[in-house]
Amino acid sequence: MLPGTVSIQRLLSSMRKLDASDLHIKVGLPPYYRIGGVLKHVPGEALSPGEAKHLIDPLLSDQIREKYEQLGSIDFAVNMGDGERFRVNLFKAGGYTHAAIRRVKGDIPSFTDLHLPPVYAKIVESAREGLVLVVGTTGCGKSSTLAAMLEHINQTRAEHIISVEDPVEYRFVPSRSIISQRELGIDVGDYATALRYIVREDPDIIFIGELRDRDTIMAAIQAAETGHLVFASMHTADTTQAFSRMLEFFAPDERSFIRGALANTLQAICAQRLLPTLDDVSFRLAPATEVLLGNHVVREKIRDGMEADFATIISTREDGMHNFTQSLADLVRREWVPMSLAMDYAPNRELLAGMLKGMEVKVSTVLNRVRTRAV
Repeated sequence: MLPGTVSIQRLLSSMRKLDASDLHIKVGLPPYYRIGGVLKHVPGEALSPGEAKHLIDPLLSDQIREKYEQLGSIDFAVNMGDGERFRVNLFKAGGYTHAAIRRVKGDIPSFTDLHLPPVYAKIVESAREGLVLVVGTTGCGKSSTLAAMLEHINQTRAEHIISVEDPVEYRFVPSRSIISQRELGIDVGDYATALRYIVREDPDIIFIGELRDRDTIMAAIQAAETGHLVFASMHTADTTQAFSRMLEFFAPDERSFIRGALANTLQAICAQRLLPTLDDVSFRLAPATEVLLGNHVVREKIRDGMEADFATIISTREDGMHNFTQSLADLVRREWVPMSLAMDYAPNRELLAGMLKGMEVKVSTVLNRVRTRAV
Protein backbone atom coordinates (compact mmCIF):
# COMPACT_ATOMS: atom_id res chain seq x y z
CA MET A 1 0.00 0.00 0.00
CA LEU A 2 2.87 2.36 0.85
CA PRO A 3 6.19 1.04 -0.43
CA GLY A 4 9.36 2.79 0.66
CA THR A 5 10.04 4.90 3.72
CA VAL A 6 6.94 5.53 5.82
CA SER A 7 6.40 8.98 7.31
CA ILE A 8 3.33 10.36 9.06
CA GLN A 9 2.86 12.83 6.20
CA ARG A 10 2.76 10.00 3.66
CA LEU A 11 0.44 7.94 5.81
CA LEU A 12 -1.98 10.83 6.23
CA SER A 13 -1.91 11.97 2.61
CA SER A 14 -2.63 8.41 1.46
CA MET A 15 -5.86 8.33 3.47
CA ARG A 16 -7.61 10.45 0.86
CA LYS A 17 -6.41 8.25 -2.02
CA LEU A 18 -7.48 5.08 -0.22
CA ASP A 19 -10.68 6.63 1.16
CA ALA A 20 -9.56 5.50 4.62
CA SER A 21 -11.48 6.77 7.62
CA ASP A 22 -8.86 5.96 10.27
CA LEU A 23 -5.15 5.33 10.75
CA HIS A 24 -3.82 3.31 13.69
CA ILE A 25 -0.23 3.52 14.93
CA LYS A 26 0.67 0.77 17.43
CA VAL A 27 3.97 -0.58 18.72
CA GLY A 28 4.62 -4.14 17.54
CA LEU A 29 2.44 -3.81 14.43
CA PRO A 30 2.72 -2.05 11.08
CA PRO A 31 0.39 0.95 10.59
CA TYR A 32 -3.22 0.01 9.89
CA TYR A 33 -5.90 1.83 7.89
CA ARG A 34 -9.64 1.39 8.30
CA ILE A 35 -11.15 1.32 4.81
CA GLY A 36 -14.86 0.75 4.36
CA GLY A 37 -15.06 -0.33 7.99
CA VAL A 38 -12.33 -2.97 7.60
CA LEU A 39 -8.80 -2.81 9.05
CA LYS A 40 -5.99 -3.27 6.51
CA HIS A 41 -2.31 -3.10 7.36
CA VAL A 42 0.37 -1.19 5.49
CA PRO A 43 2.95 -3.63 4.01
CA GLY A 44 6.15 -3.48 5.99
CA GLU A 45 7.75 -4.26 9.30
CA ALA A 46 6.18 -3.85 12.72
CA LEU A 47 6.94 -0.54 14.44
CA SER A 48 9.41 -0.48 17.30
CA PRO A 49 8.70 1.81 20.29
CA GLY A 50 11.20 4.34 18.95
CA GLU A 51 9.78 4.23 15.42
CA ALA A 52 6.21 4.74 16.63
CA LYS A 53 7.24 7.73 18.73
CA HIS A 54 9.35 9.18 15.91
CA LEU A 55 6.44 8.73 13.48
CA ILE A 56 4.08 10.77 15.65
CA ASP A 57 6.52 13.49 16.77
CA PRO A 58 5.96 15.83 13.77
CA LEU A 59 2.31 16.24 14.79
CA LEU A 60 3.04 17.46 18.31
CA SER A 61 3.50 21.01 19.46
CA ASP A 62 5.41 21.60 22.69
CA GLN A 63 2.11 22.30 24.48
CA ILE A 64 0.47 19.10 23.26
CA ARG A 65 3.58 17.02 24.03
CA GLU A 66 3.75 18.36 27.59
CA LYS A 67 0.07 17.69 28.23
CA TYR A 68 0.35 14.19 26.75
CA GLU A 69 3.29 13.34 29.01
CA GLN A 70 1.30 14.54 32.02
CA LEU A 71 -2.00 12.82 31.25
CA GLY A 72 -1.02 9.78 29.18
CA SER A 73 -3.59 10.59 26.49
CA ILE A 74 -4.77 13.63 24.56
CA ASP A 75 -7.14 14.61 21.74
CA PHE A 76 -6.18 17.28 19.21
CA ALA A 77 -6.72 18.22 15.59
CA VAL A 78 -4.14 18.53 12.82
CA ASN A 79 -4.41 20.57 9.61
CA MET A 80 -2.26 19.55 6.66
CA GLY A 81 -1.03 21.89 3.94
CA ASP A 82 -3.38 20.37 1.35
CA GLY A 83 -6.46 21.31 3.40
CA GLU A 84 -6.94 17.86 4.92
CA ARG A 85 -7.89 17.78 8.60
CA PHE A 86 -7.44 14.97 11.11
CA ARG A 87 -8.62 14.25 14.65
CA VAL A 88 -5.86 12.60 16.66
CA ASN A 89 -6.17 10.58 19.84
CA LEU A 90 -2.71 9.95 21.27
CA PHE A 91 -2.47 7.50 24.17
CA LYS A 92 -0.03 5.35 26.09
CA ALA A 93 -0.46 1.57 26.17
CA GLY A 94 2.07 -0.70 27.83
CA GLY A 95 4.21 2.38 28.38
CA TYR A 96 4.44 3.07 24.63
CA THR A 97 2.95 5.72 22.35
CA HIS A 98 -0.06 4.64 20.27
CA ALA A 99 -2.35 6.77 18.10
CA ALA A 100 -5.80 6.60 16.50
CA ILE A 101 -6.19 9.20 13.77
CA ARG A 102 -9.55 9.97 12.15
CA ARG A 103 -9.68 11.77 8.80
CA VAL A 104 -12.17 14.64 8.86
CA LYS A 105 -13.19 15.46 5.34
CA GLY A 106 -12.89 19.17 4.61
CA ASP A 107 -16.30 19.51 3.00
CA ILE A 108 -19.17 19.50 5.44
CA PRO A 109 -21.59 16.76 4.30
CA SER A 110 -25.29 17.23 3.68
CA PHE A 111 -28.03 14.89 4.82
CA THR A 112 -28.10 13.56 1.26
CA ASP A 113 -24.35 12.93 1.29
CA LEU A 114 -24.74 10.92 4.48
CA HIS A 115 -27.80 9.01 3.16
CA LEU A 116 -29.83 9.94 6.22
CA PRO A 117 -33.64 9.66 6.24
CA PRO A 118 -35.80 12.80 5.72
CA VAL A 119 -36.72 13.05 9.42
CA TYR A 120 -33.23 14.44 10.16
CA ALA A 121 -33.87 17.54 8.05
CA LYS A 122 -37.35 17.82 9.55
CA ILE A 123 -35.91 17.89 13.08
CA VAL A 124 -33.50 20.69 12.25
CA GLU A 125 -36.02 22.75 10.29
CA SER A 126 -38.76 22.56 12.94
CA ALA A 127 -36.75 22.93 16.17
CA ARG A 128 -36.10 26.42 17.50
CA GLU A 129 -35.30 25.47 21.09
CA GLY A 130 -34.73 22.35 23.13
CA LEU A 131 -32.29 19.43 23.06
CA VAL A 132 -31.29 17.30 20.05
CA LEU A 133 -28.97 14.34 20.69
CA VAL A 134 -27.05 12.26 18.16
CA VAL A 135 -25.85 9.04 19.76
CA GLY A 136 -23.95 5.91 18.82
CA THR A 137 -20.76 4.01 19.34
CA THR A 138 -17.31 5.26 18.31
CA GLY A 139 -16.92 5.61 14.56
CA CYS A 140 -20.63 5.57 13.72
CA GLY A 141 -20.65 9.02 12.09
CA LYS A 142 -22.04 11.16 14.93
CA SER A 143 -19.70 14.07 14.17
CA SER A 144 -20.62 14.11 10.48
CA THR A 145 -24.35 14.01 11.24
CA LEU A 146 -24.09 16.86 13.73
CA ALA A 147 -21.99 18.85 11.26
CA ALA A 148 -24.68 18.33 8.60
CA MET A 149 -27.34 19.56 11.04
CA LEU A 150 -25.42 22.70 11.95
CA GLU A 151 -24.48 23.43 8.35
CA HIS A 152 -28.14 23.11 7.32
CA ILE A 153 -28.98 25.82 9.84
CA ASN A 154 -25.97 27.88 8.76
CA GLN A 155 -27.21 27.86 5.16
CA THR A 156 -30.89 28.53 5.89
CA ARG A 157 -31.24 30.62 9.06
CA ALA A 158 -29.74 33.74 10.63
CA GLU A 159 -28.57 32.39 14.00
CA HIS A 160 -25.63 32.77 16.36
CA ILE A 161 -24.03 29.33 16.75
CA ILE A 162 -21.44 28.61 19.45
CA SER A 163 -19.73 25.24 19.70
CA VAL A 164 -17.56 23.68 22.40
CA GLU A 165 -15.57 20.78 20.96
CA ASP A 166 -12.74 18.44 21.93
CA PRO A 167 -11.23 18.89 19.40
CA VAL A 168 -12.85 20.98 16.65
CA GLU A 169 -13.38 18.62 13.71
CA TYR A 170 -15.31 20.41 10.96
CA ARG A 171 -14.54 24.08 10.37
CA PHE A 172 -17.67 26.06 9.50
CA VAL A 173 -17.67 29.09 7.22
CA PRO A 174 -20.41 31.56 8.24
CA SER A 175 -23.19 31.83 5.67
CA ARG A 176 -26.54 33.09 6.95
CA SER A 177 -25.47 32.37 10.54
CA ILE A 178 -22.51 33.62 12.54
CA ILE A 179 -20.40 30.95 14.22
CA SER A 180 -17.85 30.70 17.04
CA GLN A 181 -16.08 27.36 17.52
CA ARG A 182 -14.24 26.89 20.82
CA GLU A 183 -11.73 24.08 21.28
CA LEU A 184 -10.82 22.57 24.63
CA GLY A 185 -7.18 23.04 25.52
CA ILE A 186 -6.80 25.99 23.12
CA ASP A 187 -9.70 28.38 23.67
CA VAL A 188 -10.93 27.12 27.02
CA GLY A 189 -9.71 24.65 29.63
CA ASP A 190 -12.70 22.32 29.96
CA TYR A 191 -16.37 21.84 29.17
CA ALA A 192 -17.51 23.03 32.59
CA THR A 193 -15.77 26.40 32.22
CA ALA A 194 -16.99 26.91 28.66
CA LEU A 195 -20.60 26.02 29.44
CA ARG A 196 -20.70 28.08 32.63
CA TYR A 197 -20.57 31.28 30.60
CA ILE A 198 -21.92 30.24 27.22
CA VAL A 199 -25.46 31.58 27.67
CA ARG A 200 -23.95 35.04 28.35
CA GLU A 201 -22.43 35.00 24.87
CA ASP A 202 -25.86 35.51 23.23
CA PRO A 203 -26.11 32.19 21.37
CA ASP A 204 -29.21 30.97 19.58
CA ILE A 205 -27.74 27.53 19.03
CA ILE A 206 -25.20 25.66 21.17
CA PHE A 207 -23.26 22.60 20.07
CA ILE A 208 -21.63 20.54 22.82
CA GLY A 209 -19.20 18.01 21.39
CA GLU A 210 -20.02 15.33 23.95
CA LEU A 211 -22.26 14.97 26.98
CA ARG A 212 -19.77 13.08 29.10
CA ASP A 213 -20.71 13.82 32.71
CA ARG A 214 -23.29 15.32 35.06
CA ASP A 215 -22.09 18.90 34.57
CA THR A 216 -22.27 18.89 30.78
CA ILE A 217 -25.70 17.24 30.81
CA MET A 218 -27.01 19.77 33.33
CA ALA A 219 -25.57 22.66 31.31
CA ALA A 220 -27.21 21.33 28.15
CA ILE A 221 -30.60 20.97 29.86
CA GLN A 222 -30.40 24.41 31.43
CA ALA A 223 -29.49 26.03 28.12
CA ALA A 224 -32.37 24.22 26.40
CA GLU A 225 -34.76 25.33 29.15
CA THR A 226 -33.80 28.97 28.65
CA GLY A 227 -34.83 29.00 24.99
CA HIS A 228 -31.68 27.82 23.23
CA LEU A 229 -31.45 25.01 20.71
CA VAL A 230 -28.77 22.60 21.92
CA PHE A 231 -27.12 19.87 19.86
CA ALA A 232 -24.88 17.27 21.48
CA SER A 233 -23.55 13.74 21.12
CA MET A 234 -23.40 10.79 23.50
CA HIS A 235 -21.69 7.41 23.37
CA THR A 236 -24.68 5.08 23.72
CA ALA A 237 -25.98 2.32 21.48
CA ASP A 238 -29.60 3.42 21.02
CA THR A 239 -32.18 6.07 21.89
CA THR A 240 -33.57 4.50 25.06
CA GLN A 241 -30.09 3.85 26.40
CA ALA A 242 -29.19 7.51 25.81
CA PHE A 243 -32.14 8.65 27.91
CA SER A 244 -31.29 6.19 30.69
CA ARG A 245 -27.63 7.20 30.63
CA MET A 246 -28.53 10.84 31.25
CA LEU A 247 -30.58 9.91 34.29
CA GLU A 248 -27.79 7.70 35.67
CA PHE A 249 -25.53 10.72 36.09
CA PHE A 250 -27.89 12.10 38.73
CA ALA A 251 -28.72 10.94 42.25
CA PRO A 252 -32.10 9.18 42.65
CA ASP A 253 -33.59 12.17 44.49
CA GLU A 254 -32.67 14.46 41.55
CA ARG A 255 -34.14 12.33 38.79
CA SER A 256 -37.70 13.56 39.10
CA PHE A 257 -36.48 17.10 38.40
CA ILE A 258 -34.34 15.90 35.46
CA ARG A 259 -37.29 13.98 34.04
CA GLY A 260 -39.40 17.12 34.15
CA ALA A 261 -36.68 19.16 32.48
CA LEU A 262 -36.16 16.58 29.72
CA ALA A 263 -39.91 16.29 29.19
CA ASN A 264 -39.98 20.03 28.54
CA THR A 265 -36.90 20.22 26.33
CA LEU A 266 -36.24 16.98 24.45
CA GLN A 267 -36.73 17.44 20.72
CA ALA A 268 -35.13 14.28 19.39
CA ILE A 269 -32.65 11.49 20.00
CA CYS A 270 -31.08 10.09 16.83
CA ALA A 271 -29.01 6.91 17.07
CA GLN A 272 -26.98 5.45 14.24
CA ARG A 273 -24.62 2.68 13.14
CA LEU A 274 -22.65 2.33 9.91
CA LEU A 275 -22.82 -0.79 7.76
CA PRO A 276 -20.55 -1.67 4.81
CA THR A 277 -22.45 -1.59 1.54
CA LEU A 278 -22.61 -3.94 -1.41
CA ASP A 279 -19.98 -3.83 -4.14
CA ASP A 280 -22.00 -1.98 -6.76
CA VAL A 281 -23.24 0.72 -4.38
CA SER A 282 -21.47 4.02 -5.03
CA PHE A 283 -20.66 4.66 -1.35
CA ARG A 284 -18.88 2.42 1.17
CA LEU A 285 -20.99 2.85 4.32
CA ALA A 286 -24.73 3.17 4.90
CA PRO A 287 -26.33 4.38 8.14
CA ALA A 288 -28.82 2.30 10.05
CA THR A 289 -30.72 4.75 12.23
CA GLU A 290 -33.18 4.97 15.09
CA VAL A 291 -35.11 8.16 15.84
CA LEU A 292 -37.16 9.12 18.90
CA LEU A 293 -39.03 12.42 18.66
CA GLY A 294 -40.09 14.40 21.71
CA ASN A 295 -43.79 14.58 20.86
CA HIS A 296 -46.55 14.94 23.45
CA VAL A 297 -46.80 11.18 24.02
CA VAL A 298 -43.07 10.82 24.62
CA ARG A 299 -43.06 13.83 26.95
CA GLU A 300 -45.79 12.27 29.08
CA LYS A 301 -43.93 8.95 29.20
CA ILE A 302 -40.80 10.78 30.39
CA ARG A 303 -42.71 12.53 33.18
CA ASP A 304 -44.35 9.27 34.27
CA GLY A 305 -41.11 7.27 34.27
CA MET A 306 -42.36 5.01 31.48
CA GLU A 307 -39.42 5.13 29.07
CA ALA A 308 -39.85 1.36 28.67
CA ASP A 309 -42.66 2.33 26.27
CA PHE A 310 -40.28 4.21 23.95
CA ALA A 311 -39.68 1.12 21.82
CA THR A 312 -43.38 0.74 21.07
CA ILE A 313 -43.79 4.43 20.31
CA ILE A 314 -40.80 4.46 17.97
CA SER A 315 -42.06 1.40 16.07
CA THR A 316 -45.27 3.23 15.04
CA ARG A 317 -43.18 5.30 12.60
CA GLU A 318 -45.27 8.35 13.51
CA ASP A 319 -43.78 11.60 12.14
CA GLY A 320 -40.72 9.75 10.83
CA MET A 321 -39.78 7.88 14.00
CA HIS A 322 -38.34 4.42 13.38
CA ASN A 323 -36.20 1.78 15.07
CA PHE A 324 -33.00 0.06 13.98
CA THR A 325 -34.81 -3.04 12.74
CA GLN A 326 -37.08 -0.99 10.48
CA SER A 327 -34.09 0.98 9.22
CA LEU A 328 -32.15 -2.21 8.45
CA ALA A 329 -35.13 -3.53 6.50
CA ASP A 330 -35.17 -0.32 4.47
CA LEU A 331 -31.44 -0.69 3.69
CA VAL A 332 -31.98 -4.23 2.43
CA ARG A 333 -35.00 -3.22 0.32
CA ARG A 334 -32.92 -0.46 -1.26
CA GLU A 335 -30.26 -3.08 -2.00
CA TRP A 336 -27.61 -1.10 -0.14
CA VAL A 337 -26.64 -3.91 2.26
CA PRO A 338 -27.03 -7.69 2.05
CA MET A 339 -29.70 -9.41 4.09
CA SER A 340 -27.12 -11.53 5.91
CA LEU A 341 -25.29 -8.44 7.16
CA ALA A 342 -28.52 -6.75 8.23
CA MET A 343 -29.33 -9.87 10.24
CA ASP A 344 -25.97 -9.63 12.00
CA TYR A 345 -26.74 -6.07 13.10
CA ALA A 346 -30.44 -6.55 13.86
CA PRO A 347 -31.58 -6.07 17.49
CA ASN A 348 -34.46 -8.43 16.65
CA ARG A 349 -33.54 -10.92 13.92
CA GLU A 350 -36.94 -12.59 13.95
CA LEU A 351 -38.74 -9.27 13.45
CA LEU A 352 -36.37 -8.28 10.64
CA ALA A 353 -36.91 -11.64 8.94
CA GLY A 354 -40.66 -11.05 9.11
CA MET A 355 -40.32 -7.59 7.58
CA LEU A 356 -38.25 -8.99 4.72
CA LYS A 357 -40.41 -12.04 4.09
CA GLY A 358 -40.64 -12.64 0.37
CA MET A 359 -37.25 -11.15 -0.36
CA GLU A 360 -35.38 -14.45 0.05
CA VAL A 361 -35.65 -15.00 -3.68
CA LYS A 362 -33.18 -12.16 -4.16
CA VAL A 363 -30.56 -13.62 -1.86
CA SER A 364 -28.68 -15.52 -4.55
CA THR A 365 -28.40 -12.33 -6.59
CA VAL A 366 -27.36 -10.27 -3.61
CA LEU A 367 -24.70 -12.76 -2.53
CA ASN A 368 -22.94 -12.27 -5.84
CA ARG A 369 -22.61 -8.57 -5.04
CA VAL A 370 -21.19 -8.77 -1.52
CA ARG A 371 -17.90 -6.94 -1.26
CA THR A 372 -14.84 -9.09 -0.68
CA ARG A 373 -13.21 -7.56 2.38
CA ALA A 374 -9.91 -9.32 2.73
CA VAL A 375 -7.65 -7.86 5.39
